[in-house]
Amino acid sequence: MFRPEIKVLDCSIRDGGLINDHCFEDSFVRAVYQACSLAGVDYCELGYQASKKFFSPDKFGKWKFCDEDHIKKAIEGIKSKTKLSTMVDIGRVEMDKVAPKKKSVVDMIRVACYVKDIDKAIDMVNHFSEKGYETTVNIMAISTALQPALEEGLADLAESAAQAVYIVDSFGALFSEQVHFLVELYKKYLKPKGKEVGFHGHNNQQLGFANTIEAIRKGANYLDGTIYGIGRAAGNCPLELLLAFLQNPKFNLEPILEVIEKEFLPLREQIEWGYIIPYMVTGVLNQHPRAAMVLRASENKNKFAQFYHGLVHGD
Repeated sequence: MFRPEIKVLDCSIRDGGLINDHCFEDSFVRAVYQACSLAGVDYCELGYQASKKFFSPDKFGKWKFCDEDHIKKAIEGIKSKTKLSTMVDIGRVEMDKVAPKKKSVVDMIRVACYVKDIDKAIDMVNHFSEKGYETTVNIMAISTALQPALEEGLADLAESAAQAVYIVDSFGALFSEQVHFLVELYKKYLKPKGKEVGFHGHNNQQLGFANTIEAIRKGANYLDGTIYGIGRAAGNCPLELLLAFLQNPKFNLEPILEVIEKEFLPLREQIEWGYIIPYMVTGVLNQHPRAAMVLRASENKNKFAQFYHGLVHGD
């Protein structure tokens, strides 16, 4: 699957931060960025640029906010071609406080939105593009989107400054046939305007990696992964699997395996992510994993049948 136009983005810190309120130590963030750099990964996403008006620094760690000084401190002295990315959510960022690119070490800002907010996302990516950043739009919960609204949004996005638009399987609910359909649909609107299709898969049904492969086969060129599959709930497509699959000589798998040994295995003893039955259940039912996350934090964490029955029958 060697295609030189493929770009790989690691979002271990950003998506993994949804497990621990973005409270990673600088040393961990540095190790991840160093590993991505040595591995030849194209982008490394360090977190959100969220407003402190909406999220308290007393509750959330520094990678919820990605202040410029914090980023510079964490990556200081690392010489790398790996670009830095951050993410913003609709209505949760103070646009005027995002520095111009010439004053920032961040290269790309990704705007996450639902289909209903694509118009707002377009305004944001155009704004960030004018400030000098690379931009993408990541359409979340794509498995719940209605086709007419999605097509209208894609037609509008094709005229925006976004360089890529992502299919985001937030609930880990998609199967290969749906991935094929969505990639082709995105390409219909985006490719004539020179824009790329991206794919971000979650692993609720053990399909994060498989669905990423299917997206690649159909022409998606922007691909998300996380080291050791770290991410909210069931986690994401494992970066190590993705790099091994791509067969691109620019990628080096060994640094990723080393950082798993040194950083991720100890972290896995402290916080939980990955394929677990309650997350499978929410994926099968095409639901947000919040109910499963609540279950896993309770004394009934392993009451799988009871949890399934409650979601299906509403009791």
